[in-house]
Amino acid sequence: MKFTDGFWQLRPGVTALYASEAYDIFAGEHSLTVTAPTAVIASRGMTLNRPVMTVTLTSPMEGVIGVRIEHFQGVRDEIGFDLVGSAEGHGVVESTDEGATLTSGNLTARISAGAPWNLSFESGGRVLTSSGAKSIGYMQLDKDAQVDPGLVGNARAGTSAPLKPSYVHEQLALGVGELIYGLGERFGPLVKNGQTVDIWNADGGTSSEQAYKSIPFYLSNRGYGVLVNHPGHVSYEIGSESVERAQFSVAGESLEYYVIAGPTPKNVLSRYTELTGRPASVPAWSYGLWLTTSFTTNYDEATVSGFIDAMAERDLPLSVFHFDCFWMREFNWSDFEWDSRTFPDPEGMLARLHEKDLHLCVWINPYIAQRAPLFAEAAAAGYLVKKPNGDVWQWDLWQAGMGLVDFTNPDAKQWYKDKLRVLLHQGVDAFKTDFGERIPVEVDYFDGSSPERMHNWYTQLYNEAVFEVLEEERGQGDAVLFARSATVGGQKLPVHWGGDSTSTHESMAESLRGGLSLALSGFGFWSHDIGGFEGTPDAGVFKRWVAFGMMSSHSRLHGSSSYRVPWVFDEELAEGQAEDPQSATAVTRKFTKIKLALMPYLYAAGIEATNTGVPMLRPMILEFPDDPSCAYLERQYMFGPDVLVAPVFTADGSVQFYLPAGTWTNYLTGESVTGGGWRTETHAFDSMPIYIREGAVLPVGARDDRPDYDYLDGLTLEVYPTATAGTRSISVTTPDGTSATFTVDRTDEAVTITSPDVDTWQVRVVGGATASASAGKSEVAL
Repeated sequence: MKFTDGFWQLRPGVTALYASEAYDIFAGEHSLTVTAPTAVIASRGMTLNRPVMTVTLTSPMEGVIGVRIEHFQGVRDEIGFDLVGSAEGHGVVESTDEGATLTSGNLTARISAGAPWNLSFESGGRVLTSSGAKSIGYMQLDKDAQVDPGLVGNARAGTSAPLKPSYVHEQLALGVGELIYGLGERFGPLVKNGQTVDIWNADGGTSSEQAYKSIPFYLSNRGYGVLVNHPGHVSYEIGSESVERAQFSVAGESLEYYVIAGPTPKNVLSRYTELTGRPASVPAWSYGLWLTTSFTTNYDEATVSGFIDAMAERDLPLSVFHFDCFWMREFNWSDFEWDSRTFPDPEGMLARLHEKDLHLCVWINPYIAQRAPLFAEAAAAGYLVKKPNGDVWQWDLWQAGMGLVDFTNPDAKQWYKDKLRVLLHQGVDAFKTDFGERIPVEVDYFDGSSPERMHNWYTQLYNEAVFEVLEEERGQGDAVLFARSATVGGQKLPVHWGGDSTSTHESMAESLRGGLSLALSGFGFWSHDIGGFEGTPDAGVFKRWVAFGMMSSHSRLHGSSSYRVPWVFDEELAEGQAEDPQSATAVTRKFTKIKLALMPYLYAAGIEATNTGVPMLRPMILEFPDDPSCAYLERQYMFGPDVLVAPVFTADGSVQFYLPAGTWTNYLTGESVTGGGWRTETHAFDSMPIYIREGAVLPVGARDDRPDYDYLDGLTLEVYPTATAGTRSISVTTPDGTSATFTVDRTDEAVTITSPDVDTWQVRVVGGATASASAGKSEVAL
């Protein structure tokens, strides 16, 4: 929120009080508490009628320092994020006449005594960022205040962020060349400098400034991150109000944030996800191709089975089938009852589909329509969110007269889970948890939570309830969502998809920007609607999106008003006619099989995301933080540590992308090229830039018909060119948990691979020889 009018003045209706000096500093065992008056105290009389800000520094874990800024401390402390990695006892305090420091791991917060106000954060002998003069502000707004924006989020009654009478802001310095990333799944430019970003979940589509997943965490290319511990509305001005600073503000009397040290972006994400939660592991079957009914299409068991059988006939490997909204009766969503007119035998149908070796997913949301008998049941039990006067909150948007499940009520949560449990017992394997963003603010919650803070936090309670029942019924490691909305901690509950895109090249590119931004916000797994959701893509867009979609952690064919089976996009073959390799069917088959063969590599990248918080989809800046040419790249990415992907976003097949220094090998052709510059290529529909990093050892499976197989049976280790001798290890873990480690030794003459865990495998030196291993060892001459 912008409070100032240029550098010197405030906007009309805004009164500001700024922390002006560190008047005194109390050093605790693991904390510092600073009294910061809103003017420099020159005499005793100036202490009268003088507001102060109390600033407290603590450390919840090594390498992380928290700052709590308070005007009035007597205000009820509302919900914050679930900081699962927080623990007491961190931080070493030192105090001198000049000030004090709090050091945690490789991060030091230094507060200077007296005036002017100066709090700096240092690591590795350099200042990462600082809070200086007029950085900490207590801003009061009168009823005519001219601030921007006044309303945030969907402009529907009761869902916009309300304007409040007071705000607390902090401003952290931006250095020359400093770039800011993250803040959730944002579909605009990847670099956030110059932007105003509001953390307020909204159902706005991918072509807007709104976001389904708003995360008040940003990552700097200077080697640190900042989390604002506030689940409600947080407004950011990233060099867009004070161009030398990143400002963030929240309504009320206090603000709490955490500075998270690197030094690398990966280190920052690892610490951030240790603090807020790491992604759960996802089942191997979920990495395969998902096909859905789409949204408003007509379908029944015959339609579904027809699509599935036709996929098999065309050798299009399918892992998951998803039933979208109309598996339930219209006007009844979500009552969790199959529409008996269309699905008279749901248990039998699900069993028959399981016999086709498929996993099954159904669409749900947290709203209950008035016509559904479930509405009266929930209302009578007090399980729905209420208005302040005690009435059930309802509206007609989305579903007529719908109510909202109150997940702050433990009984309501259990009731909701038990409804889903019935579906799991019927044979459902996963849930698409749609919506969760259209959450009203003029309501009361069972536990008294602030409606403003619950607006973003609601999605976490909703998705936690669904994920919990999946783990209870299917077991840990076999639970998976397809979720749209999220906040901090949502990364613990994978998978998330990018929401409603349009069927264009431009929307494909904006979807990728959203995924990259979300990855830099701590989310390890991500997907998107192949072909775009709104409208029907032309064949070219569909085929380009298939290639991109299969090079994503999770891959789903989905749309709004049209089917997404590949053969509807190209003409069917005449009898005896050879298949066109550029057809949608052929392109879908090719890239699906590429992904399934890469499952030993991808599954390992997923395990890394779970163990370290480093995502599968990696912005180039994450893998190459020291290459300035990677700083703004938003049309390409690393898929795991070693595979570079540059989707084609043009009708003519042209694509420009950047290869960092080193030798890169085209995965589809085997051609090796020298990096350190830009390339322009033109690709047919059955091709795209997929390049393997210098020195990579890529584990490739023997099967390309399914994602959940024994990756060690028939494994091939592909060794890619490098001029550097040395040793590295790679691990391959199978879906049943069996793990093998391979040690790769390179000299100028040979590559030798050994493993104490398995006896046989294939090794292929790309551009060279192939050999088989025996007795746990292989050697290939170069």
